Amino acid sequence: MLLAINANNTNVKFALHDGDRLAGEWRIRTEPGRTADEYVAWLDHLMTLAGLAKGDVDASIIATVVPQALFHLRLLCRDHFGSEPLVLGEPGVELGIGVLVDRPAEVGADRLANAVGGHLTYPGALIIVDFGTATTLDVVDTAGNFVGGVIAAGINLSLEALHMTTASLPRIAIDPPARAIGKDTRAAMQAGIFWGHVGLVEGLVARIEAELGTPATVISTGGLAPLFVGATPVIRHHDPEITMRGLVAIHRHNRRFPR
Repeated sequence: MLLAINANNTNVKFALHDGDRLAGEWRIRTEPGRTADEYVAWLDHLMTLAGLAKGDVDASIIATVVPQALFHLRLLCRDHFGSEPLVLGEPGVELGIGVLVDRPAEVGADRLANAVGGHLTYPGALIIVDFGTATTLDVVDTAGNFVGGVIAAGINLSLEALHMTTASLPRIAIDPPARAIGKDTRAAMQAGIFWGHVGLVEGLVARIEAELGTPATVISTGGLAPLFVGATPVIRHHDPEITMRGLVAIHRHNRRFPR
C-alpha cells in the first residue's frame, strides 16, 4: 500500500491507498518539531484500529510546505515503514504535468498536487480554491499544466488580524451569517469576514477567467472549504480528496517512469 503524506501549515494528513482504494486517512496538527517516533506511536495506533498494520505499507510519498517537518516525516517513512519516500520538489520527481511559471521550485507542493488531482477528474481549464491557512487559487489550463495562481490570507488569519490590530474588536470564531448587514459588532465582523472572503473568490475567479480567455471549472478544497459549500454559485464542486489523489497519481507516474 502507498502511504501519502501532505503536511501543510495547519495539519499533516496521512492517507493509505491500496491501488485506487482509500484504506484509511488520519490528521494531526502540524508541529514542525514532532519526531518520527511521535508520529509512528500515534499513527500505528490508528492504523491498528482500522485493521491495518505498518507492514502493509510498501511505498510512500510526501508533499510539505513546512520544511522543518520534512526531516522527521522522511525518517518516519524510512525507519518505521521501511520505505524511501518520494518528496515533491526534489530533483528527479516528475509530476506528469507542466509547471508554466517563472520559478517552478517556489510553488507549494500541495498546489502542484492539487493541479494533478484536479486534471485527473475534471475536463478543461480549472481553478482550484484551497481554503486553508492561506486561501490559494491554483490555475490549470486545458492541457493540465499548472499556469500560476493567487495566494491570499486565509479566513482565520483575517479574523486574527482584525482582533489583534484593533483595540475593541473581539476574537470570534467564523460562523457563516445569513445576512450581509450585521446588527451588532460580532455580526458585522462575521459578515465582513465571511462575505468578504466570498467576494474575494468571486472577483478573483472573474479576473482569472478573463485572463485565461475561457471559462474554468471552480473546485473547492482544504480544511475550511466546507464553510463555503453553497455560499456562491461560482464554486461548482467541493473535492476534499483532490490533493491526496494528486499525490497517488504522481507516485504512480514516477513508478512507471523511474528516475
